[in-house]
Amino acid sequence: MAFILLLLIAAYAVNFFYKRNKTGHTDQHNNVNVILLEQHVWFYQNLDAEGKRQFEDDIRFFLSHTLITGVDTNIEELDRLLIASAAVIPIFHFKKWRYYNLREVLVYSDSINHKFESKGHAHRNILGMVGEGVYNNMMFLSRSSLRQGFHNKTDKHNTAIHEFVHLVDKSDGDTDGIPDLLLDKRYVLPWIEMIHENMQQIAKGKSDIDSYAFTNKAEFFAVVSEYFFERPELLEEKHPELYKMLAAMFEVE
Repeated sequence: MAFILLLLIAAYAVNFFYKRNKTGHTDQHNNVNVILLEQHVWFYQNLDAEGKRQFEDDIRFFLSHTLITGVDTNIEELDRLLIASAAVIPIFHFKKWRYYNLREVLVYSDSINHKFESKGHAHRNILGMVGEGVYNNMMFLSRSSLRQGFHNKTDKHNTAIHEFVHLVDKSDGDTDGIPDLLLDKRYVLPWIEMIHENMQQIAKGKSDIDSYAFTNKAEFFAVVSEYFFERPELLEEKHPELYKMLAAMFEVE
């Protein structure tokens, strides 16, 4: 009888411990630090009260479905919020969008090489990358680049947003710069023509769009999306047709 009683006590203790940790895990996602968002995320700063509540809900939703893991660095609350913000910004106007093609974000302290090596190794020129093959459903980010993207609000660059735009592009099965889920079929050809025209201007050195956009259509889409979300007024001024097309894709009024 005493042995059975001990088993019951042990089972209760294990159940209590499990519930306590499970609740704590949930609370971690439910508590969004709005002070950090106000300090670091310009997109959030410019929303009205209702928009801010939606943004916070979207962050909770993303964090509840996505692992964020530090590889050679500790992940702080700010890092989690910035990654979640970068995920939410491109799809903010799409209700309950979920990144089904992402399971985990791996964060390195700095840039990495193609062997996923960071500090102390050569050829480290990768600031962010969406995984393919055995690394499918994974994203790799440089922590320093992540923070720089939100700290510098004038350079038209944000590595994390760039990578999440690749995932949006990839949601139709192909990372090709033609996001079928965002682009009405009648606009596909005009969009491709717009890409080629802008690439020609980039090649001639007659564009303020980052030259990395010349790599291919997928990189063009990601680069100009960074520009769109970082400096929308400037993009509208310098590239009105491009701005109009991106605004239609991301459903920004």
